[in-house]
Amino acid sequence: MSTFKKLFQQTFIYGLATVLPRMLSFLLVPLYTEVLPKEEYGEISVIFAYFVLFNVVLAYGMETAFFRFYNKQSNKAEVLNTSGISLVISSLVFFAAAFITRDWISVITGIPLEYIQLAIWILLLDALVIIPFAWLRASERPMRYAVIKILNVAVNFGLNVFFLLFLRDLAGNSTIFSSIYVSDFEIGYVFIANLIASALTLGLMAPFYFKIDFKFNLNLWKSMMKYAFPVLVAGIAFSINEVFDRLMLDYLLPADIARSEIGAYSACYKLALFMTLFATAFRLGIEPFFFSHAETKNAAKTYAQITNYFVVFGSLILVGVIVFVDVLKLILIQNDTYWEAMEIVPLILLANLFLGIYHNLSVWYKVTDRTKFGGYISVAGAVLTIVLNLLLIPVISYTGSAIATLGAYGLMMMLSFYYGQKHYPIPYDLKKIGGYLALSIFISALSFYVFRGNYFVGIPLLLVFIGIVYLSEKEQILKIIRS
Repeated sequence: MSTFKKLFQQTFIYGLATVLPRMLSFLLVPLYTEVLPKEEYGEISVIFAYFVLFNVVLAYGMETAFFRFYNKQSNKAEVLNTSGISLVISSLVFFAAAFITRDWISVITGIPLEYIQLAIWILLLDALVIIPFAWLRASERPMRYAVIKILNVAVNFGLNVFFLLFLRDLAGNSTIFSSIYVSDFEIGYVFIANLIASALTLGLMAPFYFKIDFKFNLNLWKSMMKYAFPVLVAGIAFSINEVFDRLMLDYLLPADIARSEIGAYSACYKLALFMTLFATAFRLGIEPFFFSHAETKNAAKTYAQITNYFVVFGSLILVGVIVFVDVLKLILIQNDTYWEAMEIVPLILLANLFLGIYHNLSVWYKVTDRTKFGGYISVAGAVLTIVLNLLLIPVISYTGSAIATLGAYGLMMMLSFYYGQKHYPIPYDLKKIGGYLALSIFISALSFYVFRGNYFVGIPLLLVFIGIVYLSEKEQILKIIRS
């Protein structure tokens, strides 16, 4: 069990690095929904959708390529140097090009120029820490990774609270604060807070650049780019699946209601955060593990066990969140004008569970260097996302977007399993995994659509599911606890 002990220890630490910062950012949702009208929260959501798209482009798959070549190459310093230099040069080129064309970007996106300028700086700073953070993970230094990630979001959160809740009152009583206060600039302050947090993070990661020799191996870079390009395609397609719905809602809905609908949709979408947190933490823990254990004797069997664990915990989260969804909405979204979009929550939760399973299944094309399949699968999901959004948004608004997200992630999960079993067979226990999924979906549907708010039914259903899982996994659970 030493292998699994190490995996769960690192997953726990990476989970802290993901969960605690996200929990702090989680608190921004009640802040935004309390301070901002739906229209302005919708505008923030649209801008952050562009952030996700450009973050993927600026990373261009180099992070995943770094992991692969860092574990594969004997000369790790060359991988470190080449990937680091590549990201620095590409980031600076982007910054120059974006700054020159910022007026044009503002016109075509409909985003005010002052927000565009802030966004360009944030994207640059975030791009420059991609390889340093990857190096910390590859070097198995999760504590430093966790501390810096948590500090980033703590600063971001604190500044958001200061700017949105206190600055206006302080400006009325102090010439110092009045000099930095701008009325009706709440959205701008959100991005200024982000900018300061990103600058601090780069400052803390700056010593990384003193560790590398600025020697660039062109042949190695070409090999890394060949590996990374399908990852880039997959990343763009994945970002379309993740955030393109906001942009399509903005484009397809009438202008007078679009941002308001996006605001409600984005706020209720956050109730799926518990599943997202779990899936992200699990992925951060297992990705280096997958690569480092690719050549071991029982690798396929180990991967199958890990996927089973993921489905077990993911199914428990699905049922738990659905049973207590109306309690969670009171904590997260205190402004009831946003509750109109609550119907999307079960769909988004299940979609994110499917996405987490897909990430576990995707090990086959990463360890066999068939990353092009990741691109194919993600593109298929992106195409389905776009088609379903185009068809459904004009008819059922954001509910169509939620259905599109569920359909896309479900398709990606099934395609990855199908092609994975052809090229790198893994002995998944389909009967057990399928049973957990079917039962959790059934209980969730019953709790939300039939007995919603009835805790005399919902809680016993949750306890029954927990009991079934415990009886089925008792031996493995006890081994993990003992280790």
